[in-house]
Amino acid sequence: QLQACGGGLVQAGGSLRLSCAASERTFSEKAMGWFRQAPGKEREFVAAISASGSDTDYGDSVKGRFTISRDNAKNTVYLQMNSLKPEETAVYYCAQSQYILRSRVERDYNYWGQGTLVTVSS
Repeated sequence: QLQACGGGLVQAGGSLRLSCAASERTFSEKAMGWFRQAPGKEREFVAAISASGSDTDYGDSVKGRFTISRDNAKNTVYLQMNSLKPEETAVYYCAQSQYILRSRVERDYNYWGQGTLVTVSS
């Protein structure tokens, strides 16, 4: 099970840090990812991190502003979001991959959290 938290209301230009705690003892063996779905839009890739945490990947629109990290001792993955924009209002989902290597592909992820809402006001 994945439990995401940290969403909320923030002004444009502000920051939020999302957290996602996993209950599985195999957490450190699996890559993790963050995706988001804005109202009326398809879910899109935001960021991913390998099982070890040594390799990360970001969607083009968030590069340089968002940072994904993980603490395998705490079974938790984080998404630090800076310089947020109103168009980034969405439900943010964390997901656990079936694999060690990070991926942008949704079908590589077999466990999904319930999502946490991020609202960015203009």
